[in-house]
Amino acid sequence: MSKEIDNLVAKAKDGDHRAFEELVRETYVDTYTLAFRLTGDPEDARDVVQEVYLRVHKSLRRFRGDSQFKTWLHRITANCASTLLGRRHKHRHDPMPEDAPIADNNPQLDPAARADTGVLRNQLTDALRGLPPKLSAVVVLRDIYDFSHEAIAAELGISESAAKVRLHRARKRLREILHTHEDSEEAEAHAV
Repeated sequence: MSKEIDNLVAKAKDGDHRAFEELVRETYVDTYTLAFRLTGDPEDARDVVQEVYLRVHKSLRRFRGDSQFKTWLHRITANCASTLLGRRHKHRHDPMPEDAPIADNNPQLDPAARADTGVLRNQLTDALRGLPPKLSAVVVLRDIYDFSHEAIAAELGISESAAKVRLHRARKRLREILHTHEDSEEAEAHAV
């Protein structure tokens, strides 16, 4: 796959529009998935992806190949998502639809376990949205994509120590947000 991508990149750099279109088709799902995980919203993710491919098209000729194309694409995606989220209101809480698919949709789970998984997913999604974009990006890249601290630093254009500090702060804030949410649910349960 990597050689195929490299060939498409070389052809697209030389102005082959069909090669660029194929490059978009080959990388779209990964780019959208990362954008969605960084933004938490399908419309925002589509906006990010559109901006990503506009930037790629404009700057592809300057791509030197110092890193893999997909790494470069992930960095652009993270930057576009950060820019978009920075322009949005920090505390936008759009509810996740009840029929949204669960990531590990295992039919062997009993209904109660599936309901608990859905509730947890919604709580985590809301908690991630409550984080500043710089912190949520680090959590998504580390805990969902399993990037190393070094790779996170490269993706976001920060030092490795800054990536570690942001990850520590983000996880601490997530625990605080989730703990506060848990406390309010317990208070509501006792009030009934």
